[in-house]
Amino acid sequence: MPAPNLFLIYVRDAEAATAFYSRLFEIEPSFVSPHYVAFDVAPGVLFAVWTGGGEHVVPSTPRTSELGLMVPGGAAAIDETFTNWVAKGVRVVEEPYDAVFGRTFVIADPDGNLIRVSPVD
Repeated sequence: MPAPNLFLIYVRDAEAATAFYSRLFEIEPSFVSPHYVAFDVAPGVLFAVWTGGGEHVVPSTPRTSELGLMVPGGAAAIDETFTNWVAKGVRVVEEPYDAVFGRTFVIADPDGNLIRVSPVD
């Protein structure tokens, strides 16, 4: 059975979201169009931003899912990522804390999409 290989989030402004994610993850897009931008994040796996659902992308819409970044290196690596991202001006939703699965924190992109950093499972 095939595994998911496209992780798509809705954004209001593809250009602004591309700049945000390029700077945050230090990667460049592999495909760019006015309303859809994709990033290669692993062989055969894309992370993309899309304005196609723009009528539903409003700041008041609750975000009920998270984009996850699992970082190797334990709590120190999580805290270092947090420090680096705060220096980039991200909006912090939850500062680093110890959860049942390890050290973690959450930020939000300009559209309110949540990004959780946690240790590698």
